[in-house]
Amino acid sequence: MADVQTRIAELRRQLNLHNYRYHVLDSPLISDAEYDKLMAELRRLEAERPELVTPDSPTQRVGGQPSDKFVKVRHPRSILSLGNAFEADGVRAWWERIGKLLPEDAPIAFVVEPKIDGLTVVLHYHDGVLVQGATRGDGEVGEDITPNLRTIRAIPLHIPVQDLTGLGDLSGLQSLPSTLVVRGEAYLPIAAFEKLNEELAAAGEKTFANPRNGAAGSLRQLDPRITARRPLSILCYQIVEFSPHPLPPSPVPSGQERGMPPTQWETLEYLEAMGFPIAHEVNRRFDSLDQAIAYCEAWVEKRDSLPFEADGMVIKIDDLGVQAALGVVGRDPRGMLALKFPAREATTQLNSVTFNIGRTGTINPVALLAPIEIGGVIVERATLHNFDDIARKDIRIGDTVTVVRRGDVIPYVVGPVTDLRTGKEQEIRAPDKCPFCDTPVTRQEGVVALCCPNRDCPGRVDRQVTHFVYAMDMEGLGERIVNQLIDEGLVRDVADLYSITHEQLLELEGFADKKATNLLNTIAASKSRPLVRVLMALGVPGVGSTVAELLTQHFSSLDELAAADVDRLQTIEGIGPVTAQSIVEWFGHKSNCALVAKLEKVGVRMREAKKKAAPAAGGALAGGPFTGKTFVVTGTLPTMSREEAAAFIKSRGGKVTDSVSKKTSYLVVGADPGGTKYNKAQELGVEMIDEAALRKLVGK
Repeated sequence: MADVQTRIAELRRQLNLHNYRYHVLDSPLISDAEYDKLMAELRRLEAERPELVTPDSPTQRVGGQPSDKFVKVRHPRSILSLGNAFEADGVRAWWERIGKLLPEDAPIAFVVEPKIDGLTVVLHYHDGVLVQGATRGDGEVGEDITPNLRTIRAIPLHIPVQDLTGLGDLSGLQSLPSTLVVRGEAYLPIAAFEKLNEELAAAGEKTFANPRNGAAGSLRQLDPRITARRPLSILCYQIVEFSPHPLPPSPVPSGQERGMPPTQWETLEYLEAMGFPIAHEVNRRFDSLDQAIAYCEAWVEKRDSLPFEADGMVIKIDDLGVQAALGVVGRDPRGMLALKFPAREATTQLNSVTFNIGRTGTINPVALLAPIEIGGVIVERATLHNFDDIARKDIRIGDTVTVVRRGDVIPYVVGPVTDLRTGKEQEIRAPDKCPFCDTPVTRQEGVVALCCPNRDCPGRVDRQVTHFVYAMDMEGLGERIVNQLIDEGLVRDVADLYSITHEQLLELEGFADKKATNLLNTIAASKSRPLVRVLMALGVPGVGSTVAELLTQHFSSLDELAAADVDRLQTIEGIGPVTAQSIVEWFGHKSNCALVAKLEKVGVRMREAKKKAAPAAGGALAGGPFTGKTFVVTGTLPTMSREEAAAFIKSRGGKVTDSVSKKTSYLVVGADPGGTKYNKAQELGVEMIDEAALRKLVGK
């Protein structure tokens, strides 16, 4: 029996350590197969000797039997909330208020930590064993969710998870505390949240609006086996109670007198040494408030690199004695403050749905919203992605919906708040006919988007003209003016831009002499753009900037290109059969040939003086600006297909891969980016750029 007990204890020690290395440090010492082998042996021994099973055994993370309800738990101390500031001046005003309560010229340091948007939990350990875990509740009383918290692999079931020798300044704390109560924030990593929602939707179940709701919903399951299947994690940051051996004969008010670490920074070090996960990559200590504020502000731009949702940064006075002396105002401790990030999520009403048509004919649903401010920007429109997504999420007109504006990605509707439905909401139906020309819509096999096959659809005009203006570098001719020219009947195709007169512009709202003159000068200047620009501007499907460059290296005029057949085009390295067929079909339409002739008649450049030299083998530019850089492309770019973007990058010395890794230099993000690549880039801190930024990199 002694041998079995010894082996079980050793297996638990090893598994706890390996679990900590894998889930907390992200630095495993053994393979998954080796871990599984140790776990299988422990399960076998515990099955043979069930009386030896203990609550802190790694086998107990799978989740026990469902409970009828959660039991209420009173916390040993108040689990306080946080005061907020929304800008640097608010932080300085906080410091001015509390500075009056401190001795003059007292040296004060600050610790900055992320404000994780998850679910606050309180973990109780007695003699190193996790015995209870609860929600924050109202700060005084929470709910006992111990079986659910045991399933989170980042939470140590037994502390310490490794030898405490070599802790330096913490050497006085090496003895295991009799009682240790730790506060942390349970959360769903962003990548895990996206995957969970996909799985719930596929199973026909309700999805979560955001990672915080996902974490709370997962931890408040009455059946721990459901929680065990959800990839939750946790970050810890506070010691609520600490009682060393032997227990003191009477309660002592000061944490320092009971042997707790005297500062917040040492508290974080102690928690990490015990095996608790902390935000060690983000946490920092500063000697001045200005440094702390600057660090917080820097994270506003970098927040998308975090693997978890954070709605701000928390600034804490490092000295816990000073924190305690400052006391509490209301429910907020005076010694710490959250500097909130600009909001990027809000709820508002979906009033109606409109459609726009992409340059290639795709019909895209757009939500028209009751105006709402998100991240300092008033949002009135948001993408609904596609009709399959609308049906999957059951989004309806009249719904209160959650809208997210993350980074530079266009605002999108996450889903409805179904609990607020009144019964008057209306289903969103995909159109059978194009909303602009009544042509029956089509849908290619394996493609999500609906499409209007009418090349002359009036709904495409604004997109075609906007694309032409961008490609021809007509500075000052924005989308609003393009729509104005179309609405007034001055522009029916891109060639009409060159026929607009000064007098016609003066009759339009918002135009004076100088503005009209500047616009006409811009349009006139575009006539001399090189052939590669003209070819890209025509909007031939599959022909973006890179393919246009390849074509103009082999054809000196549009007439030559129009005469080429598929076989001739495919002899050009970088031009595949799909693109070749697309080019031939485009020039085969009489309306397109008429447009080219019309552009030539108004003086747009249609040929080069001489052919350019062919590129080096492989199309790569030796020593190009992207040399040594690795790119991944996701989503739909404004003017390039993914193949064109890849060719654009490769021709400048860059490398393009299909998946994001630590070696990825940039993720190029378009509309409707793939969740896996986007979330992986956030997790790894890969820089994300749009097409415009990609082009700017060439200049750098």
